[in-house]
Amino acid sequence: MEYLRTDEPFLLESGVTLKEITIAYETYGKLSSQKDNVIWICHALTANSDASDWWSGLVGSGRLIDPEKYYIVCANMLGSCYGSTGPSSINPQNGKVYGQEFPLITVRDMVRAHRILQNHLDIDKILLAMGGSMGGQQVLEWSITDPELFECVCLIATNAQHSPWGIAFNEAQRMAMEADQSFRSGDPNGGQAGLEAARAIGMLSYRSYATYQNTQSEDTDEKLDDFRASSYQRYQGLKLRKRFHPYSYYVLSKAMDSHNVGRGRLSVEKALKQIKAKTAIIGIETDILFPVQEQRFLAQNIEDAFLEIIESPFGHDGFLVEYEKISKVIKTFLEGGALKKVKDYPTNNLPFDEDSLPGSESF
Repeated sequence: MEYLRTDEPFLLESGVTLKEITIAYETYGKLSSQKDNVIWICHALTANSDASDWWSGLVGSGRLIDPEKYYIVCANMLGSCYGSTGPSSINPQNGKVYGQEFPLITVRDMVRAHRILQNHLDIDKILLAMGGSMGGQQVLEWSITDPELFECVCLIATNAQHSPWGIAFNEAQRMAMEADQSFRSGDPNGGQAGLEAARAIGMLSYRSYATYQNTQSEDTDEKLDDFRASSYQRYQGLKLRKRFHPYSYYVLSKAMDSHNVGRGRLSVEKALKQIKAKTAIIGIETDILFPVQEQRFLAQNIEDAFLEIIESPFGHDGFLVEYEKISKVIKTFLEGGALKKVKDYPTNNLPFDEDSLPGSESF
């Protein structure tokens, strides 16, 4: 892991200024002499800059995103706890850990940090930018902010504006964190139990009814307590608590809520029309957090866009585990092969009226 430290003030979209920021990042491979082989990966909520770890089926030697062929960059997002400036960092103004005093950040702030790193690495063209979920939100925002930078972008299980449904899930998780009395205690290590509860809530949006039915069903009709689904939720909460910071989880969920490419750009549709990159959009059939209607909306409003809906029993988490299916789509995309357009997915296959989508005239 490498670090870029800037001593220049960083003005956040909220109006608050960070005196300085640190960006943690990793690169793989070598930049070609023509500087035309850059692939930039944006990570999701609780991931980090080591894309070869959390996306090992896509990134690495012999994989589709191969460092022998590409110069791969992945930066830890602003607000995280994996090296970039966030709640667990020291506030240079008082020498104390930011903790719950860390200011509101947005996806646009994250993109501005990426652009600082891009300039530092002397990158003036990106062959492909890609990301899933919150990572896709960053890629989408960046491709609007700097449309000439990208040749291709790939947006997986993401949206143009975070939905009321997604915000509600995030708020429920934050309420669980706030119910932990240690969260507001001023202790930099507070909020551990609240984070566990929040993650358990979040898991319900990442998976689906069918996922739990297939993996957490009991093999007996006689149980009264200690169900597999119960222990699974507690396990997932504990697992995240061991590797993530509660205040970062809180801050980043707020940042996700802020995602709206139409803010200050007249409308979501007009913002999406600014994208010049060739765009591949991948949705997951069983995703209830970022349902395929949201990817269809992107494909309808981005000029040069393809839409592929993949089958998966894993719900939203399919963007992390369906390596082969995602690789197949991206490989075809990069090679200029035939992919589907939005017209190939009839509206009557969608489970609710498209007029209710973010950015529509009735919204």
